[in-house]
This record gives sequence, structure tokens and C-alpha cells, in this order.
Amino acid sequence: MPALTPEQRRLRASLGAHTSWANTRDRRARTAAAREARWQKWLDEARKIHEGYDVSDEFIEDVARHLQKAHMQRMALKSARARAAKAGERKAASG
Repeated sequence: MPALTPEQRRLRASLGAHTSWANTRDRRARTAAAREARWQKWLDEARKIHEGYDVSDEFIEDVARHLQKAHMQRMALKSARARAAKAGERKAASG
């Protein structure tokens, strides 16, 4: 079988992903372990930030939620900047 081009590999991977998700009955259950693992990382980071202080578990969970929200906003800002840069490139190329 001849080697696939990068575009063919991307299409094959996309096809596999769509087929896999189409065959998944309980999507939430399928991703539960990953979500729990990521939440544990947020909790670990919150504990590390407040290491040595006497704080409650509720406080740590609140800090973890804020860390998570800050991360999501950071990604949204990065995405918005990338989209704006790409739009500027398109505008410069057409104008």
C-alpha cells in the first residue's frame, strides 16, 4: 500500500473519529475518565498554590474552578487573536 499524504492521513483520522463517535451510545461515559483526571489536575494545582495554608476542601474546589475558568478564557483569547490575525492576512492578501 503506498504511503498516504498528510491530507489523506488527516481524512482517514477524521473518518475514524466520526465513525467511532457515531457508534458511541453514552458520550458522557466515554469521556468521564478524562474529565475526572483533568479535574484532579486542577485540584492538585489549587492545593499547590495554597500549600502550607489551612484551607478547606471547599476553598480548594473554588480555586480549582477559577483556575479552570482562567484557562478557558486564556484559550479563548488566544483563539480570538489567531482568528483576527488570520482575517488580517486574508484581507492583506485580497487587498
